[in-house]
Amino acid sequence: MTEHIAIITVVYNNYDVLEDFLHSLRAQINQSYHLFIVDASDVKKPINTQDIYSTILPIKNHGYAYGVNVGLEEAIKNNIHTFCIINDDVFFQPDFVQTLQMSFKSHPRSLIGGEIYYAKGFEFHKEKYQTSDLGKVLWYAGGSVDWNHTFIKHRGVDEVDSGKYESEERTGFITGCLTCFDKSVIDAIGFWDSHYFLYYEDADFCERAKQKNIPLVFDPTLKIWHKNAQSTEGSGSSVHQKFQKQGRLRFAMKYAPWRTKLHILKNYFFNKL
Repeated sequence: MTEHIAIITVVYNNYDVLEDFLHSLRAQINQSYHLFIVDASDVKKPINTQDIYSTILPIKNHGYAYGVNVGLEEAIKNNIHTFCIINDDVFFQPDFVQTLQMSFKSHPRSLIGGEIYYAKGFEFHKEKYQTSDLGKVLWYAGGSVDWNHTFIKHRGVDEVDSGKYESEERTGFITGCLTCFDKSVIDAIGFWDSHYFLYYEDADFCERAKQKNIPLVFDPTLKIWHKNAQSTEGSGSSVHQKFQKQGRLRFAMKYAPWRTKLHILKNYFFNKL
């Protein structure tokens, strides 16, 4: 019998985006998954998960990493040992779970990320693209950390996919929009750091994995489409920028070189919006 994968997503006030996400799960060829919806919304609403093997976990909003940990803990209580942390503002093809199972088999004790596209109409630079390009614009195809400025970089971002990122390879950063791993990773490095409220908690998890020689793998066979930043009023919003700056400061203070720490502190306290 094939073990179920825990698919864990955190919801905050954005119930409308769940429709495409849940539709994608209902359409899966392989139904060997258990969906855990961690609902941190201010005002909880019913979520229709009919025909989906699922658990809804209502919580107070203590941040994204806290919500992820609630989902992980519940999955472990259910004797599940493989986890897919994924945004609720995404959708994917019917072979996603099937492909994910193969990736887990190929990459035990690893962090696994996939190829992520902007959903049509959610591109950051909409004026750059032809209609035929929509749905093919990359948001993430591997990543890295710029330690001189403590910025996270997405490889391929805003490029129309030309097929040049179709090779599986090691990477320096895996986005929390899609991060997959097995229980051996939790046993080695623990849960996500809930001191981060939103943003950079994924980068922190990656750095802790690297410190334990856990590989970070970009697997382009895992493909999803992302309605970017729907929990923070859209990319570039004041809410988005606020939490980006707070997360970046915490991450820098924990991992960056001293020169960069001083630079980040100066910018944070003297250039607040």
